Amino acid sequence: MQNQDYPLIFIVEDNSIYNKFITNHLKAKKFNRIESFLSGEECLQNLHKKPNIVIQDYLLNGISGIEVLKTSKQTNPDSEFIFLSGQDNLNIAVSTIKLGAFDYVVKDRFALEKLVSNIEKIMKIQSEKFKNKKGKISLAFLFIALAFIILSLVGLALIFPKTFFF
Repeated sequence: MQNQDYPLIFIVEDNSIYNKFITNHLKAKKFNRIESFLSGEECLQNLHKKPNIVIQDYLLNGISGIEVLKTSKQTNPDSEFIFLSGQDNLNIAVSTIKLGAFDYVVKDRFALEKLVSNIEKIMKIQSEKFKNKKGKISLAFLFIALAFIILSLVGLALIFPKTFFF
């Protein structure tokens, strides 16, 4: 992921008023790297920016939210999706999560706070993954350095056997 402290968040909501409402709420919560789109097609055209989080409506005009998720996961598997929908349907929620969404939030009076909570959870998980990855890389370098030292000592022992008491 690009910047762990300030995730790039895409908002995909075809209702322009609700789109601005979500954007303004997240900016008030100090999430400043936000790009909003009014269609799934617009979102797909901007996937090269590698969003950390995509918040999207389930029912979009044109390409569906599910298609945006599937296409995005092929090119950006680390992007997390939060569906935000007026569809209060358990089967839809389960199917989106099975397809790789982080969560499914129903548009109700608690929706915006649930979004903020989910974003914070995602940031924490991504931060831990990043730390684990760095730790694995550091460990690999340690083993490479140790192997180099051992091979160097073996090489010196073969060149100067009397020095190493063979």
